[in-house]
Amino acid sequence: MEVEKSPGFVASANSPSADAKDVPTADVVINASGHAEVLDRNFSLFSIVSLAITSGNTWITLGGSITVAIYNGGPPGIIYEFIAVSVLYWLVAASIAELASAMPSSGGIYHWASITAGRYGRSCGFFAGWWNFLAWIFGLASTLQILSAQLVSMYALMHPDFVTQRWHVFLTYVITTWITCAIVLFFNRALPRIEQLGGFLILAGVFITVVVCAVMPSTNGNGHATSASVWRDWTNTTGYSSDGFVFLAGMLNGAFAVGTPDITSHLAEEIPRQFVVGFFTALFYIIAMLYAITNLDEILTSTFLFPLTAIYQQATGSAGGALGLLVVVFLPTFISVFGVYLTASRVFWTLARDNATPFSGFFGRVNEKTKNPFNSIVLCAVISTVLGCIYIGSSTAFSAFVGSFCVLGFFSYLAPILPHLLGGRNSVAPGPFWMGRVGFVVNAISCLFIIAFSIIFCFPFSLPVAAPTMNYASLISGGLTIFVAAFWFWRQKDYIGPRYVPLDAAELAKDAI
Repeated sequence: MEVEKSPGFVASANSPSADAKDVPTADVVINASGHAEVLDRNFSLFSIVSLAITSGNTWITLGGSITVAIYNGGPPGIIYEFIAVSVLYWLVAASIAELASAMPSSGGIYHWASITAGRYGRSCGFFAGWWNFLAWIFGLASTLQILSAQLVSMYALMHPDFVTQRWHVFLTYVITTWITCAIVLFFNRALPRIEQLGGFLILAGVFITVVVCAVMPSTNGNGHATSASVWRDWTNTTGYSSDGFVFLAGMLNGAFAVGTPDITSHLAEEIPRQFVVGFFTALFYIIAMLYAITNLDEILTSTFLFPLTAIYQQATGSAGGALGLLVVVFLPTFISVFGVYLTASRVFWTLARDNATPFSGFFGRVNEKTKNPFNSIVLCAVISTVLGCIYIGSSTAFSAFVGSFCVLGFFSYLAPILPHLLGGRNSVAPGPFWMGRVGFVVNAISCLFIIAFSIIFCFPFSLPVAAPTMNYASLISGGLTIFVAAFWFWRQKDYIGPRYVPLDAAELAKDAI
């Protein structure tokens, strides 16, 4: 499977990179992907944990999708579907954590699939990398749209005569896209501290919101919802006759909130020495919020773009109180964009440095002044802006693209985990985190979950089917996969692919372990 190139360095036998210039010599300090160290290791463990909490943004994402999730079972559906999908994603996260422990690389999914798939590693890794990048770029666009909707909704909340237009969101979207891009570009060394602030705001924000939603309804006369309506009264308004299928399909809403288990792996080359906060914050938050909703029809018919606006107004009984809670949501959401930018750009940069993208020489560079993949970060902002242009033309088309985030992410996660399982889990030397025999069960359940729900998450959201409410995830994911396949056949002769460097390799940077 591997061919030894130099003491302690192992390169894939399937890579065409037999050229001496592609192989680090014994005196070059390299990382786990076989590349020379070029990024400063700015992120501490605390910083990267904060980034994961902030960019995952679980409780805010779950709360922001409540007007969609409510149709799949009502309040009980939201709670139990979120718990179920979180448990399954933990298994996927554990499977990914094993590989991240053995191969800490900014390539993440892309790197692991290239190694675990053996002789098929080059093609498998190529597809995994592109699927992962596309998922993250859609995640970036979705986060920016949520941020823009929050800002427009806050303005509308304090100006009752204001009528929201799509161009208001688009203009806000473009401004926030480039402001956040500029911060990521030029404040690289400050980002770890900013992410630490974001982690604090996420945890403090959920505490403040839970307390307010628990206390205020009883003081402003609105009262609380009944326990039966929150925990037991199942309501299926999707048009599907099977409540079981509705439950499974409804797990998509929770998947959008927790579907980022690989986020910190893409900063592995910026962390010296290489988790279930999002779940508990989101669970406590959603329970408190559902108890604060006493008039669900008012929430569902609200004209605010960001659903939490109407919920907070109902919970606090005032526009001012709602605005305060929205600010608590806005601040960590703003910081979360930085983490998604970092992740998407690092994925594309790692593809580019292996010649897997157009203009690889340009996008595979690290800027010497800013010490980051400057060109790849700008590209992510450009793509996000293009997607924003789609939004102003058709919000349905925009939703079709960003809605494929989970399915494309699933494809990328399956690419390294399934070959790892089928190969007897012997494709890499174990890292500090290794599940042993239990790993076979965890990997198997993860693969079954991914395969089954990649299909379920492509079903229409409701019946009867109409163009505005159709689920276009299969069309977008399939179409983009065809594009990646065409690019693979054109690029494969020049494609290098990442290499596998054992953690005990002499050339490996000591702080990369």
